[in-house]
Amino acid sequence: MTRRELIKLATSVAYVPLLAGALVSAGCGGGSGDSIRVVPGGDGYPGTDDQLLDEIEAAAFLYYWEQADPATGQIKDRALASGNDTRTLSSIAATGFGLTALCIGDQRGYMPSQQIAARVQATLQFIRDQLQGQNGFFYHFVDMSTGARAGSSEVSSIDTAILLCGVLTCRAHFPQTQIASLATQIYQQVNWPWMLNGGATLAMAWTPESGFAAGRWDHYSELMMLYLLAIGSPTYPISASSWSAWTRPMITYQGLTYISAADPLFVHQYSHAWFDFRSRSDAYANYFQNSVTATEAHRLFCMGLSSRFTDYSSDLWGITASDSAAGYVVWGGPPPIGPIDGTVVPCAAGGSLPFVYADTIHVLRWIRGHYSQAWQRYGYVDAFNPLTGWYDSDVLGIDLGIMALMAENQRSGFVWQTFMSNPEVVAAMTLAGFG
Repeated sequence: MTRRELIKLATSVAYVPLLAGALVSAGCGGGSGDSIRVVPGGDGYPGTDDQLLDEIEAAAFLYYWEQADPATGQIKDRALASGNDTRTLSSIAATGFGLTALCIGDQRGYMPSQQIAARVQATLQFIRDQLQGQNGFFYHFVDMSTGARAGSSEVSSIDTAILLCGVLTCRAHFPQTQIASLATQIYQQVNWPWMLNGGATLAMAWTPESGFAAGRWDHYSELMMLYLLAIGSPTYPISASSWSAWTRPMITYQGLTYISAADPLFVHQYSHAWFDFRSRSDAYANYFQNSVTATEAHRLFCMGLSSRFTDYSSDLWGITASDSAAGYVVWGGPPPIGPIDGTVVPCAAGGSLPFVYADTIHVLRWIRGHYSQAWQRYGYVDAFNPLTGWYDSDVLGIDLGIMALMAENQRSGFVWQTFMSNPEVVAAMTLAGFG
């Protein structure tokens, strides 16, 4: 299933959450000792905020460096949180986040610039020449060493967009180099009108067996990057009218009203990792402020679950699409989505750092201070459940990525400043009506 198919399934099925109180009263809530532990005073993390954010970024950089094929640069979709992973499945979205993280690492001096530039150039060369796809779009999942389609993976429009955001960040960070030339060629070869498939909105996917998927990017979600990249294309653009072709449904939760479509929190984060919407509005909204409100609503939503899941509080909250003890799930809210069971997903708070900084950094500090098993070689594990003592053994490339990019944007605005220096991006926002 694609990520979007999982979301559709999650929002169409009524789940009955387990009661955390019942687990604890039955003696099942103390698997890690968290329910009876005496915790340190304060948030338990001794360093400064900036030290923690730097640790998040450096650990993610290490993932993207170690869990990539050094010859092709393609990055694993997921890997063991402790390292020493032998899987070979790469996702183009993880590679897109990773390319951006390599630029951050170069800016921060995590590794010599020459080594980073060589890895970036090898990655882009491979994408241009060997990565499998169709009409400039790429398969979502590929073999990291060959670039060949993995299984029945789809050619994904949104994951191609995430990859392109990383590619264009590299072009802006390494100007007047072969990297910039390769990046331009990769972007310019994407045939955006083809993905419209005769409609007003972009299709989600295509496969050689079935053609275009029925699903379209037709309501507010992480889609903004996709449409802006398509509108700004210098070679195969789509009409700027497509910006108004997707809907912007409104929801209200505890007095907070914002654009959302019953999707997990990550949809309010991903486009914002690269596109700087902070001081610009179109005819419909200031999307940065919209994500502020969505994050505030999500925090209240989690706190409202505390009577059933006693770990959720102002210190510890955050649920978005992630691993769980039962496998990968799409969950969150408001409204409630998926089989919520008290699991905490660090990238929910980490991906919203620039939106609600004080509340989100507190959560990240709290996790570091109180749940030592939740931090390993590459940073925070993808998810953990304090009520049952379950800690994920994996990290996910996209979830590490949204935390690292948003941490750097919070610290310096580097990703925003770099990506927004691409002239096609500026032109696309103007054509879409941003003032």
